[in-house]
Amino acid sequence: MTDILVLGAGYTGVVAAIRTAVRTRRTGGRVRLVNASPRFTERLRLHQTAAGQRLADFPLEDVVAGTGIEFVQGRVAGLDVERRQARLEDGRVLGYDKLIYALGTVTDASVPGVAEHAFVYDDYAGTVRLAERLAALTSGTVVVAGGGLTGVESVTEIAEAHPHLHVVLLTRGRPGSMMGERARAHLDAALERLGVEVRTGADITKVLPEGVELAGGELVHSDATLWTTGTRGLPLAAGSGLTVDAHGRIVVDSALRSVSHPDVYAVGDAAAVSQPYGVLHGTCQGGIPTGLHAADSLAATLRGRTPKAFRFGYVHQPISLGRKDAVIQFTRPDDSPRRWYLKGRAAITYKETVSSSPIPTFRLLKRGLVPVWVFALSAGLG
Repeated sequence: MTDILVLGAGYTGVVAAIRTAVRTRRTGGRVRLVNASPRFTERLRLHQTAAGQRLADFPLEDVVAGTGIEFVQGRVAGLDVERRQARLEDGRVLGYDKLIYALGTVTDASVPGVAEHAFVYDDYAGTVRLAERLAALTSGTVVVAGGGLTGVESVTEIAEAHPHLHVVLLTRGRPGSMMGERARAHLDAALERLGVEVRTGADITKVLPEGVELAGGELVHSDATLWTTGTRGLPLAAGSGLTVDAHGRIVVDSALRSVSHPDVYAVGDAAAVSQPYGVLHGTCQGGIPTGLHAADSLAATLRGRTPKAFRFGYVHQPISLGRKDAVIQFTRPDDSPRRWYLKGRAAITYKETVSSSPIPTFRLLKRGLVPVWVFALSAGLG
């Protein structure tokens, strides 16, 4: 019997656990999945939760039912990679032979006041608190910090759902700067249509209870501030002695094993995965293939085989612009923009298809099948 522990039950953790259970069933694998919450959180849709929309609830015990996976509810408080043990906040200690680390990242709160005064997307409960705050405002200003994909999706969703509020997007660069010119033009038009005030070149130096302070001392009033400017790996990884990069992500080899502790596999946002064009940035697009590949690498190792090298190429940058608009920028494998893009109703259909409920994908994995789109994403640069 090989004890396999999966820490974290987001998109990558769940697919890694299910795939591992299927691939190690005949070699005596025992898989336990640990998560602080009993429900599966669709992180791709937290901006909808923030705007007050109710999403489907998926209990994790139901998600993994029929796989043989043991679900353990608890928050991981410590990790001893030498003794191969994970310690939970309630004192329970879980041993393992192989570990898949899928705890993701948390908001980078290095700017003073973020931890105390800003709303973040670190968990479902915090997002619900933001939704409750927005619902309670009959007037006022909402500030969203960060012009990346998360910031743009959030600011448009909030502006559409709460047209009586003044919504401000503060960003150092142009919103959606990674997209092509035509896709960015559509994005800009959507922000203008929704009445979002966009302030570029904004360098926030402090978050205050009722606003933010910019470099130079200017104060921007805010009745609710959402922080989306960047993430970091949990201190847990570095504190355990695992080799991490400058952002706290676990550095892995081509099989997605920790370079310092090969019995630990890291996936999704928690892993620093190198490809010929650079290190993957945290998206579900790349996260699910890493979860599947880590499971296959682990299974191959248990059979005495050499794992294959992970290869991945980006396909698109899908952005919802509220419930009535969207823009899709198609990309080269290195995530640079191609000429092609979609907008409007066609983009809405595309976005809802690629970011729909993951439950059908989980069901396919339980049957030992891998969705076709995963092969496309893992096609690499060939």
